[in-house]
Amino acid sequence: MMTISNYKFAGKKAIVRVDFNVPLDENGVITDDTRIRGALPTLKHILNEGGALIIMSHLGKPKGKPAAKYSLGQIVDAVSKALGTKVQFATDCAKAKAQADALKAGEVLLLENLRFYAEEEGKPTDIEKEDPRYEEAKKEMKAKQKEFAKVLASYADCYVNDAFGTAHRKHASTAVIADYFDENSKMLGFLMEKEVEAVDNILKNIRRPFTAIMGGSKVSTKIGIIENLMNKVDNLILCGGMTYTFAKAQGGQIGDSICEDDKLDLALDILAQAKAKGVNLVLGTDSVVADAFANDAKTDICDSKNIPAGWQGMDAGPKSRELFAQAIKGAKTILWNGPAGVFEFENFTAGSKAIAEAIAEATDKGAYSLIGGGDSVACINKFGMADRVSYISTGGGALLEAIEGKVLPGVAAIKGE
Repeated sequence: MMTISNYKFAGKKAIVRVDFNVPLDENGVITDDTRIRGALPTLKHILNEGGALIIMSHLGKPKGKPAAKYSLGQIVDAVSKALGTKVQFATDCAKAKAQADALKAGEVLLLENLRFYAEEEGKPTDIEKEDPRYEEAKKEMKAKQKEFAKVLASYADCYVNDAFGTAHRKHASTAVIADYFDENSKMLGFLMEKEVEAVDNILKNIRRPFTAIMGGSKVSTKIGIIENLMNKVDNLILCGGMTYTFAKAQGGQIGDSICEDDKLDLALDILAQAKAKGVNLVLGTDSVVADAFANDAKTDICDSKNIPAGWQGMDAGPKSRELFAQAIKGAKTILWNGPAGVFEFENFTAGSKAIAEAIAEATDKGAYSLIGGGDSVACINKFGMADRVSYISTGGGALLEAIEGKVLPGVAAIKGE
């Protein structure tokens, strides 16, 4: 497999799939440029090596039709500033051949939003799934997707995928396009390499003990990950809102706490699986409870299985925090996805902060720690500990699917898997 460090970009045009799906305010101004900064090492490397650069991305969900509020034209100046060079703009990503052909070494062309074409995602847009003609329309669209990918590929000599956030999608620009380049002309960007390496450290190159912390409100959204991790971890901490589904499943009283009543059997099944596989499953034993879902609500601490009516669990209690810290501090491999409480409210951050502090302490002692999934990333940033963990993934859904054990089309297309 070709790597970005080994490829000779001099005199070549590179088409690079990045994730510039950045948040914009009502005036089209970027409110968080993390994703642009994340792509800079790859983009600057290609320019520094004497290549020309064609950048492509999606923005938002325009559903296959052009819409001004989703135009990447809004970010041209920000990208120019970040790269330190003028960026040209192609107002139609599928009709940019002339502009691409005219590019000289060191020049940059940004293509308009790929998702202005339904072919990018490869799904029919004007027909409902229930319609009997849907399958036929889908087949037609898949053929069009190949043509669209072929057009994009025709702009360049090589293809670089640096958009881990969309690696779990088999889209024209993330996977199909790779078919039009030989194995020595397609590669992962630096950000993608790091993300893939981080997942491998968690799933393949495990140093033990391995502790995974899964938080968040629902068991149902994490079940695939929990089951895959059950075959790999030594300690599994389940916290956040899902605590109360487990408490109720075991006959506890949970007051007004969040609970998936249709998942009680699933919770018991997870407890049985952990026991059978010798996994130390850690559930919080006490909770910080409140009489309303608000930062200024009245609070108390009580047993997670004995919460009075009218009260709800909002955060892990002091005993739970201690249990979590014990399971984390001796670990050599750590994965954290999802907070331990309603960390957006200042009064309910203690559980998540205790986890972050224990992870930082273990990392200081040589553990490998991966933080991934929106809320845990927000947590670690909120507590100012981003520089005390090994790696923070920008992948979101792609990271979670990788941890679930699924093949990511964007990675497989490059590796030839």
